[in-house]
Amino acid sequence: MTGITYLLGLLLIPLILSLLIFASRWLGGMTRFVVFLLHLVSVTLVLVISLLIVRSVLNAGEIFGLENWLHVDALGAVFLLIIGVLGFLVGLYSIGYTQHDLQTGDFDNRKLCNYYGLFSLFLFTMLLVVTDNNIIMMWAAVEATTLGSVFLIAIYGTRPSLEAAWKYVIICTVGVAFGLYGTVLVYSNAFNVMPVSSNASLWTEIVKNASALDPVIIKMAFVFVLVGFGTKAGLFPMHAWLPDAYSEAPSPVSAMLSGMLSNCALLVIFRFSIITNLVLGPSFVQILFLVFGMISVAAAAFFMFTQRDIKRLLAYSSIENTGLILVAFGLGGPAGIFAGLLQTINQSLVKVLMWFASGNILIKYRSRNLDQVKGLLQVIPFTGIMMIVGALAIVGTPPFNIFVSKFLIIAAGLQAGYLWLMVVCLLLLMVVFATFFRFIASMLFGEKPDNVARGETNWLTLLPGAILIVLIVGLGLFIPSDLMSLLKGASGLVLTGNPGQQIAITSLKDFLMPLEHLLP
Repeated sequence: MTGITYLLGLLLIPLILSLLIFASRWLGGMTRFVVFLLHLVSVTLVLVISLLIVRSVLNAGEIFGLENWLHVDALGAVFLLIIGVLGFLVGLYSIGYTQHDLQTGDFDNRKLCNYYGLFSLFLFTMLLVVTDNNIIMMWAAVEATTLGSVFLIAIYGTRPSLEAAWKYVIICTVGVAFGLYGTVLVYSNAFNVMPVSSNASLWTEIVKNASALDPVIIKMAFVFVLVGFGTKAGLFPMHAWLPDAYSEAPSPVSAMLSGMLSNCALLVIFRFSIITNLVLGPSFVQILFLVFGMISVAAAAFFMFTQRDIKRLLAYSSIENTGLILVAFGLGGPAGIFAGLLQTINQSLVKVLMWFASGNILIKYRSRNLDQVKGLLQVIPFTGIMMIVGALAIVGTPPFNIFVSKFLIIAAGLQAGYLWLMVVCLLLLMVVFATFFRFIASMLFGEKPDNVARGETNWLTLLPGAILIVLIVGLGLFIPSDLMSLLKGASGLVLTGNPGQQIAITSLKDFLMPLEHLLP
């Protein structure tokens, strides 16, 4: 199969299957079986094709399709890998989660078809973001993710979920409009200076001709892009929609929003940052990334400390981790970019695990309030283990994966000369650690409520979490050579704009070499 076949299959499969799932409502008694089957086929094929595309990128450097309108390079492959793997695991978890909703009457056949049809549609829009080479269509795809996800947030039809969905639509639509302003500025500038003006909307062609772009226009455009798509990513202070949307959506949807959608917005920002760096040099983008990243980490850390709602706490944790990724990119250099990309993968895995655990808790306790969730290990022991692993991982405890990426971020900061900034960052991460310590202690200890029966819901709500635990521990101990190559290629692309460039890091020990003078 060729690259174009892979790319078309990746996009058409979830789109077509979403339409078939919507139509399954008229099958009567066969509806549930057909919906679950089509959904499983959709997420499985997306996983398989995503892995095949990543393999093709490792071999060829980049692949194109549809007259270069579709494109995946090493940077896009990193984010495609996240969507493919987590889309499959969230899809698997959703089957077990919605089976409970069917039993309790929260879902009927019509709502089940709506949920899974929208699930595949949402997956399609995110895949379109990471495979798009046309910057105008890239913006349209990000806007489409809003339409694909807003109805999932409001699927239960309760007053809080409808308010959260409305808030999400208004703030993100206004925010992404700023992204459109920045996109149009880049396009219009490229149209005027490129030899072939019809290629002015293609990201790969703009990168090749970046030296001809107007620095003033590009500087203004990137500010619009950062504010616009930063709203979608949940950066402070454009984050107001995020805690409500994440906490009111079904837990599998929260996992998609946190572990996948925010990454799509970050990818668009990083693509425009490559253009901006080629025109202006790296310092302008790095300063903006450090400012927005640090205030996001700081604000989220203190908001988290006051939370008693499990899902809102996890929502603010997503803001903190997104800010930390931006800080890593703001540090710059091969070390900072590599650490930021690794943190993107690691935090996505851990956050999805914690959303799975929070979903199981909500099913069993019918509450998100920490004051009512007690005796977790007595009631649902494996979910308790999922939450413990997730909490220890998210705060950067060895031997879990985020310890590695957070350590590399601090090392990159020291290497770049940001000693005091890293000290502040560590202090903020201590606040996060204290928050999660209190969070876990509150749930694990104490007697379980009398009205809560012991026992997990079903195996489909546990298997995806078990797979994630293996991945989280595994990546904390060892980074596979293929993933290392992918991250090196993506880092080289961010730094130089050259898809064939890899950074000169052969192992994680290379991060310590520039720090020898700081070591005892």
